[in-house]
Amino acid sequence: MPRKPLLEFTDRGIYCPQGKFYIDPWKPVDDAVITHAHSDHAYLGHKHYLAHHLSREVLKYRLGDIQLQTIAYGETINKNGVEITLFPAGHVIGSAQVRVVYQGEVWVVSGDYKTEADGVCEPFEPVKCHHFISECTFGMPVYQWKPQQQLFDEMNNWWRQNLENNLATVVVGYSLGKAQRILQNLDLFNGKVYTHGVIENTNEALRRNGIELQPTTRITPDTPKEEVRKGIILAPPSAVGSAWMRKFGPYSFGYCSGWMALRGAKRRRAADRGFVLSDHADWNGLISAIDATGCECVYLTHGYTASFTRYLNEIGFNAREVHTLYGTEEEEAASPQDSPTNLPKGEASNEGEVNKVLSAGEDLGEVGILGGAKDLGEAKGGAI
Repeated sequence: MPRKPLLEFTDRGIYCPQGKFYIDPWKPVDDAVITHAHSDHAYLGHKHYLAHHLSREVLKYRLGDIQLQTIAYGETINKNGVEITLFPAGHVIGSAQVRVVYQGEVWVVSGDYKTEADGVCEPFEPVKCHHFISECTFGMPVYQWKPQQQLFDEMNNWWRQNLENNLATVVVGYSLGKAQRILQNLDLFNGKVYTHGVIENTNEALRRNGIELQPTTRITPDTPKEEVRKGIILAPPSAVGSAWMRKFGPYSFGYCSGWMALRGAKRRRAADRGFVLSDHADWNGLISAIDATGCECVYLTHGYTASFTRYLNEIGFNAREVHTLYGTEEEEAASPQDSPTNLPKGEASNEGEVNKVLSAGEDLGEVGILGGAKDLGEAKGGAI
Protein backbone atom coordinates (compact mmCIF):
# COMPACT_ATOMS: atom_id res chain seq x y z
CA MET A 1 0.00 0.00 0.00
CA PRO A 2 1.44 3.40 -0.97
CA ARG A 3 2.43 5.61 1.93
CA LYS A 4 0.19 8.61 2.54
CA PRO A 5 1.76 11.91 1.51
CA LEU A 6 3.42 13.89 4.27
CA LEU A 7 1.22 16.94 3.57
CA GLU A 8 -2.43 16.98 2.55
CA PHE A 9 -4.73 19.68 1.20
CA THR A 10 -7.84 19.92 3.37
CA ASP A 11 -10.80 22.26 3.87
CA ARG A 12 -8.90 23.88 6.76
CA GLY A 13 -5.53 24.31 5.10
CA ILE A 14 -2.35 22.35 4.39
CA TYR A 15 -2.19 19.53 6.96
CA CYS A 16 0.57 17.22 8.20
CA PRO A 17 -1.16 14.12 9.68
CA GLN A 18 2.06 12.70 11.16
CA GLY A 19 3.03 15.98 12.82
CA LYS A 20 -0.57 16.94 13.65
CA PHE A 21 -0.12 20.55 12.52
CA TYR A 22 -1.37 22.79 9.75
CA ILE A 23 0.51 25.33 7.61
CA ASP A 24 -1.31 28.65 7.05
CA PRO A 25 -4.77 27.24 7.89
CA TRP A 26 -7.81 29.42 7.19
CA LYS A 27 -10.07 27.74 9.77
CA PRO A 28 -9.32 27.43 13.52
CA VAL A 29 -6.94 24.56 14.39
CA ASP A 30 -4.92 23.46 17.40
CA ASP A 31 -1.45 23.88 15.91
CA ALA A 32 -0.64 26.32 13.08
CA VAL A 33 2.68 27.06 11.36
CA ILE A 34 2.49 30.53 9.79
CA THR A 35 4.57 31.59 6.78
CA HIS A 36 4.01 35.35 7.28
CA ALA A 37 1.69 37.88 8.89
CA HIS A 38 -0.57 38.83 5.97
CA SER A 39 -4.18 38.09 6.88
CA ASP A 40 -4.81 35.50 4.15
CA HIS A 41 -2.09 33.35 5.75
CA ALA A 42 -2.35 34.30 9.45
CA TYR A 43 -5.89 33.89 10.73
CA LEU A 44 -7.25 34.48 14.23
CA GLY A 45 -8.55 31.54 16.25
CA HIS A 46 -5.76 28.95 16.37
CA LYS A 47 -4.68 27.56 19.76
CA HIS A 48 -0.95 27.67 19.02
CA TYR A 49 1.09 29.54 16.41
CA LEU A 50 4.65 28.98 15.15
CA ALA A 51 6.32 31.67 13.02
CA HIS A 52 9.62 33.43 12.39
CA HIS A 53 11.03 35.76 15.07
CA LEU A 54 10.56 38.87 12.93
CA SER A 55 6.84 38.18 12.53
CA ARG A 56 6.27 38.24 16.28
CA GLU A 57 5.25 41.84 16.92
CA VAL A 58 3.22 42.24 13.72
CA LEU A 59 1.29 39.03 14.48
CA LYS A 60 0.57 40.29 17.99
CA TYR A 61 -0.52 43.67 16.63
CA ARG A 62 -2.83 42.04 14.11
CA LEU A 63 -4.12 39.03 16.07
CA GLY A 64 -3.87 40.16 19.71
CA ASP A 65 -2.87 37.97 22.64
CA ILE A 66 -2.10 34.66 20.91
CA GLN A 67 -0.02 31.69 22.05
CA LEU A 68 2.96 32.27 19.77
CA GLN A 69 6.28 30.45 19.44
CA THR A 70 8.94 31.94 17.16
CA ILE A 71 12.15 30.51 15.72
CA ALA A 72 15.01 31.72 13.50
CA TYR A 73 15.73 30.86 9.88
CA GLY A 74 17.56 27.54 9.72
CA GLU A 75 16.39 26.51 13.20
CA THR A 76 14.69 23.09 13.31
CA ILE A 77 11.99 21.95 15.71
CA ASN A 78 10.35 18.54 15.96
CA LYS A 79 6.63 17.82 16.11
CA ASN A 80 5.74 14.14 16.58
CA GLY A 81 8.87 13.06 14.70
CA VAL A 82 8.43 15.58 11.87
CA GLU A 83 11.19 18.15 11.41
CA ILE A 84 10.12 21.74 10.67
CA THR A 85 12.65 24.33 9.46
CA LEU A 86 12.03 27.89 8.25
CA PHE A 87 13.88 29.43 5.31
CA PRO A 88 13.68 33.02 3.97
CA ALA A 89 10.89 33.68 1.46
CA GLY A 90 11.87 37.27 0.55
CA HIS A 91 8.21 38.36 0.53
CA VAL A 92 7.99 40.68 3.55
CA ILE A 93 9.92 41.07 6.81
CA GLY A 94 9.64 37.78 8.72
CA SER A 95 8.24 35.77 5.81
CA ALA A 96 9.34 32.14 5.65
CA GLN A 97 9.18 29.01 3.57
CA VAL A 98 8.39 25.95 5.68
CA ARG A 99 10.44 22.80 5.09
CA VAL A 100 8.85 19.62 6.48
CA VAL A 101 10.85 16.38 6.68
CA TYR A 102 9.83 12.89 7.82
CA GLN A 103 11.61 9.61 7.10
CA GLY A 104 13.51 11.10 4.17
CA GLU A 105 10.45 12.69 2.52
CA VAL A 106 10.90 16.45 2.03
CA TRP A 107 8.18 19.03 1.36
CA VAL A 108 8.52 22.80 1.17
CA VAL A 109 5.62 25.24 1.48
CA SER A 110 6.65 28.56 -0.04
CA GLY A 111 3.95 30.85 1.34
CA ASP A 112 4.25 34.04 -0.71
CA TYR A 113 7.72 34.89 -2.04
CA LYS A 114 9.77 37.05 -4.36
CA THR A 115 13.21 36.23 -5.70
CA GLU A 116 14.63 39.75 -6.09
CA ALA A 117 16.61 40.87 -3.02
CA ASP A 118 15.04 44.11 -1.81
CA GLY A 119 17.48 45.12 0.95
CA VAL A 120 14.65 45.12 3.50
CA CYS A 121 13.80 41.48 4.22
CA GLU A 122 16.02 38.41 4.17
CA PRO A 123 16.44 37.31 0.52
CA PHE A 124 14.68 34.22 -0.82
CA GLU A 125 16.63 30.96 -0.58
CA PRO A 126 15.72 27.99 -2.80
CA VAL A 127 15.37 24.80 -0.77
CA LYS A 128 15.77 21.33 -2.25
CA CYS A 129 12.74 19.08 -1.83
CA HIS A 130 10.67 16.30 -3.33
CA HIS A 131 7.44 18.33 -3.26
CA PHE A 132 7.14 22.12 -3.54
CA ILE A 133 3.90 23.96 -2.72
CA SER A 134 4.15 27.32 -4.48
CA GLU A 135 2.12 30.44 -5.10
CA CYS A 136 1.83 31.82 -8.64
CA THR A 137 0.11 35.18 -8.13
CA PHE A 138 1.85 36.65 -11.18
CA GLY A 139 2.29 33.46 -13.19
CA MET A 140 1.95 34.94 -16.69
CA PRO A 141 4.77 36.28 -18.92
CA VAL A 142 3.25 39.77 -19.00
CA TYR A 143 4.46 40.13 -15.40
CA GLN A 144 8.21 40.83 -15.54
CA TRP A 145 9.52 43.34 -13.01
CA LYS A 146 12.01 46.13 -13.60
CA PRO A 147 15.11 46.19 -11.38
CA GLN A 148 14.15 47.75 -8.05
CA GLN A 149 16.68 50.58 -8.27
CA GLN A 150 15.25 51.78 -11.58
CA LEU A 151 11.73 51.90 -10.16
CA PHE A 152 12.73 53.84 -7.05
CA ASP A 153 14.79 56.28 -9.08
CA GLU A 154 11.59 57.00 -11.02
CA MET A 155 9.62 57.42 -7.79
CA ASN A 156 12.09 59.83 -6.21
CA ASN A 157 12.27 61.91 -9.41
CA TRP A 158 8.46 62.07 -9.50
CA TRP A 159 8.43 63.27 -5.88
CA ARG A 160 10.91 66.05 -6.72
CA GLN A 161 8.82 67.13 -9.70
CA ASN A 162 5.71 67.28 -7.52
CA LEU A 163 7.50 69.54 -5.05
CA GLU A 164 8.53 71.86 -7.89
CA ASN A 165 4.89 71.97 -9.07
CA ASN A 166 3.52 72.64 -5.56
CA LEU A 167 1.78 69.26 -5.46
CA ALA A 168 1.67 66.96 -2.45
CA THR A 169 2.88 63.42 -3.12
CA VAL A 170 0.82 60.40 -2.02
CA VAL A 171 2.15 56.86 -2.49
CA VAL A 172 -0.20 53.94 -1.88
CA GLY A 173 1.09 50.50 -0.96
CA TYR A 174 0.14 47.68 1.37
CA SER A 175 0.92 48.37 5.04
CA LEU A 176 3.09 45.28 5.65
CA GLY A 177 5.86 44.74 3.12
CA LYS A 178 5.36 47.25 0.36
CA ALA A 179 5.20 50.27 2.70
CA GLN A 180 8.52 49.39 4.33
CA ARG A 181 10.15 48.64 1.00
CA ILE A 182 9.07 52.05 -0.32
CA LEU A 183 10.14 53.80 2.89
CA GLN A 184 13.64 52.35 2.84
CA ASN A 185 14.20 53.49 -0.75
CA LEU A 186 12.92 57.07 -0.52
CA ASP A 187 15.43 59.90 -0.89
CA LEU A 188 14.88 61.86 2.31
CA PHE A 189 16.85 64.78 0.89
CA ASN A 190 13.49 65.64 -0.72
CA GLY A 191 11.67 65.90 2.60
CA LYS A 192 10.06 64.00 5.46
CA VAL A 193 7.94 60.86 5.27
CA TYR A 194 4.42 61.10 6.71
CA THR A 195 2.39 57.97 7.35
CA HIS A 196 -1.24 56.92 7.64
CA GLY A 197 -1.98 55.35 11.04
CA VAL A 198 -2.36 51.82 9.69
CA ILE A 199 1.11 51.95 8.15
CA GLU A 200 2.66 53.60 11.19
CA ASN A 201 1.17 50.96 13.51
CA THR A 202 2.89 48.30 11.40
CA ASN A 203 6.15 50.26 11.37
CA GLU A 204 6.04 50.55 15.18
CA ALA A 205 5.47 46.80 15.54
CA LEU A 206 8.47 46.09 13.31
CA ARG A 207 10.63 48.56 15.24
CA ARG A 208 9.67 46.76 18.48
CA ASN A 209 11.01 43.64 16.80
CA GLY A 210 14.37 45.34 16.25
CA ILE A 211 13.90 46.37 12.60
CA GLU A 212 15.59 49.68 11.73
CA LEU A 213 13.45 51.80 9.44
CA GLN A 214 13.92 55.31 8.10
CA PRO A 215 12.23 57.99 10.26
CA THR A 216 8.52 58.58 9.77
CA THR A 217 5.91 60.93 11.22
CA ARG A 218 2.39 59.70 11.95
CA ILE A 219 -0.35 61.91 10.53
CA THR A 220 -2.81 62.92 13.25
CA PRO A 221 -5.68 65.47 13.28
CA ASP A 222 -3.17 67.97 14.71
CA THR A 223 -0.53 67.51 12.00
CA PRO A 224 -0.31 70.75 9.96
CA LYS A 225 -1.53 70.11 6.43
CA GLU A 226 1.08 72.39 4.87
CA GLU A 227 3.90 70.57 6.61
CA VAL A 228 2.63 67.24 5.31
CA ARG A 229 2.42 68.61 1.78
CA LYS A 230 6.15 69.41 1.86
CA GLY A 231 6.99 65.74 2.40
CA ILE A 232 5.67 62.46 1.00
CA ILE A 233 2.62 60.59 2.31
CA LEU A 234 2.53 56.80 2.60
CA ALA A 235 -1.03 55.47 2.64
CA PRO A 236 -2.73 52.04 2.43
CA PRO A 237 -5.14 51.11 -0.38
CA SER A 238 -8.11 51.71 1.94
CA ALA A 239 -7.28 55.45 1.98
CA VAL A 240 -7.77 55.91 -1.77
CA GLY A 241 -10.60 58.33 -2.45
CA SER A 242 -11.22 58.98 1.25
CA ALA A 243 -11.82 62.33 2.95
CA TRP A 244 -8.54 61.71 4.81
CA MET A 245 -6.61 61.68 1.52
CA ARG A 246 -8.54 64.50 -0.15
CA LYS A 247 -7.61 66.98 2.58
CA PHE A 248 -3.98 66.98 1.35
CA GLY A 249 -4.89 68.18 -2.14
CA PRO A 250 -3.84 69.24 -4.58
CA TYR A 251 -1.71 66.13 -4.85
CA SER A 252 -0.25 63.62 -7.28
CA PHE A 253 -1.19 60.08 -6.36
CA GLY A 254 0.95 57.01 -7.17
CA TYR A 255 -0.24 53.41 -6.77
CA CYS A 256 2.26 50.59 -6.20
CA SER A 257 1.18 47.13 -7.31
CA GLY A 258 2.18 44.30 -9.60
CA TRP A 259 -1.20 44.71 -11.30
CA MET A 260 0.07 48.03 -12.67
CA ALA A 261 1.75 45.94 -15.38
CA LEU A 262 -1.68 45.60 -17.02
CA ARG A 263 -3.22 48.21 -19.27
CA GLY A 264 -5.98 50.17 -17.58
CA ALA A 265 -5.02 49.34 -13.99
CA LYS A 266 -3.82 52.88 -13.23
CA ARG A 267 -6.95 54.41 -14.79
CA ARG A 268 -9.28 52.17 -12.77
CA ARG A 269 -7.70 53.47 -9.58
CA ALA A 270 -7.73 57.10 -10.76
CA ALA A 271 -3.99 57.18 -10.07
CA ASP A 272 -1.65 59.76 -11.59
CA ARG A 273 1.26 57.30 -11.58
CA GLY A 274 1.36 53.52 -11.53
CA PHE A 275 4.49 51.88 -10.15
CA VAL A 276 4.86 48.19 -11.00
CA LEU A 277 6.06 47.12 -7.57
CA SER A 278 5.18 43.75 -6.06
CA ASP A 279 6.38 41.65 -3.16
CA HIS A 280 5.61 38.51 -5.20
CA ALA A 281 7.82 36.73 -7.70
CA ASP A 282 7.30 37.62 -11.35
CA TRP A 283 7.11 35.13 -14.24
CA ASN A 284 10.87 34.64 -14.39
CA GLY A 285 11.18 34.41 -10.61
CA LEU A 286 8.48 31.77 -10.25
CA ILE A 287 9.98 29.46 -12.85
CA SER A 288 13.55 29.87 -11.59
CA ALA A 289 12.46 29.30 -7.97
CA ILE A 290 10.55 26.13 -8.83
CA ASP A 291 13.41 24.88 -10.98
CA ALA A 292 15.97 25.46 -8.21
CA THR A 293 14.16 23.18 -5.75
CA GLY A 294 14.70 20.11 -7.94
CA CYS A 295 11.23 18.98 -6.90
CA GLU A 296 9.50 15.90 -8.29
CA CYS A 297 6.14 17.67 -8.09
CA VAL A 298 5.01 21.29 -7.70
CA TYR A 299 1.56 22.25 -6.38
CA LEU A 300 0.21 25.71 -7.28
CA THR A 301 -2.04 27.30 -4.68
CA HIS A 302 -3.16 30.76 -5.82
CA GLY A 303 -2.85 33.11 -8.75
CA TYR A 304 -2.94 32.01 -12.39
CA THR A 305 -2.95 28.40 -11.25
CA ALA A 306 -4.64 26.71 -14.24
CA SER A 307 -2.64 28.33 -17.03
CA PHE A 308 0.66 28.21 -15.12
CA THR A 309 0.10 24.52 -14.30
CA ARG A 310 -0.45 23.77 -17.99
CA TYR A 311 2.69 25.65 -18.98
CA LEU A 312 4.90 23.96 -16.38
CA ASN A 313 3.68 20.54 -17.48
CA GLU A 314 4.42 21.44 -21.11
CA ILE A 315 8.05 22.27 -20.32
CA GLY A 316 8.71 19.13 -18.30
CA PHE A 317 7.65 19.76 -14.72
CA ASN A 318 5.09 17.65 -12.86
CA ALA A 319 2.69 20.42 -11.81
CA ARG A 320 -0.71 20.25 -10.15
CA GLU A 321 -3.31 22.89 -9.39
CA VAL A 322 -4.81 23.03 -5.89
CA HIS A 323 -7.48 25.34 -4.49
CA THR A 324 -6.89 27.35 -1.33
CA LEU A 325 -8.12 30.59 0.25
CA TYR A 326 -4.79 32.39 -0.15
CA GLY A 327 -4.29 35.46 -2.29
CA THR A 328 -6.76 38.01 -0.88
CA GLU A 329 -4.56 40.14 1.38
CA GLU A 330 -1.96 42.20 -0.42
CA GLU A 331 -4.11 43.18 -3.38
CA GLU A 332 -7.38 43.43 -1.45
CA ALA A 333 -8.09 46.84 -2.97
CA ALA A 334 -7.58 45.56 -6.52
CA SER A 335 -10.64 45.73 -8.72
CA PRO A 336 -12.16 42.47 -10.03
CA GLN A 337 -10.74 43.40 -13.44
CA ASP A 338 -7.21 43.25 -12.07
CA SER A 339 -7.06 40.43 -9.57
CA PRO A 340 -7.13 36.63 -9.99
CA THR A 341 -8.72 36.35 -6.53
CA ASN A 342 -12.13 34.66 -6.23
CA LEU A 343 -12.19 33.35 -9.80
CA PRO A 344 -12.66 29.67 -10.70
CA LYS A 345 -9.60 27.52 -11.33
CA GLY A 346 -7.28 30.34 -10.34
CA GLU A 347 -7.61 32.19 -13.63
CA ALA A 348 -7.47 35.96 -13.63
CA SER A 349 -10.24 38.01 -15.18
CA ASN A 350 -7.47 39.81 -17.07
CA GLU A 351 -7.03 36.68 -19.17
CA GLY A 352 -8.21 38.65 -22.21
CA GLU A 353 -5.54 41.30 -21.78
CA VAL A 354 -2.89 38.68 -21.07
CA ASN A 355 -3.91 36.71 -24.15
CA LYS A 356 -3.55 39.87 -26.24
CA VAL A 357 0.05 40.04 -25.08
CA LEU A 358 0.67 36.38 -25.89
CA SER A 359 -1.09 36.50 -29.23
CA ALA A 360 1.23 39.31 -30.31
CA GLY A 361 3.79 36.61 -31.08
CA GLU A 362 5.31 35.60 -27.75
CA ASP A 363 5.97 31.88 -27.64
CA LEU A 364 6.03 30.62 -24.05
CA GLY A 365 8.57 28.01 -25.01
CA GLU A 366 10.97 30.70 -26.21
CA VAL A 367 10.91 32.86 -23.09
CA GLY A 368 14.28 31.39 -22.17
CA ILE A 369 13.86 31.23 -18.39
CA LEU A 370 15.29 27.80 -17.71
CA GLY A 371 18.45 28.22 -19.68
CA GLY A 372 18.83 24.60 -20.67
CA ALA A 373 19.40 21.71 -18.28
CA LYS A 374 18.43 22.15 -14.66
CA ASP A 375 21.34 23.00 -12.41
CA LEU A 376 20.31 22.49 -8.79
CA GLY A 377 23.74 22.63 -7.27
CA GLU A 378 23.15 26.11 -5.82
CA ALA A 379 19.88 25.24 -4.07
CA LYS A 380 20.16 25.63 -0.31
CA GLY A 381 18.70 23.62 2.49
CA GLY A 382 20.84 20.53 2.18
CA ALA A 383 20.71 17.49 -0.06
CA ILE A 384 17.56 15.41 -0.14
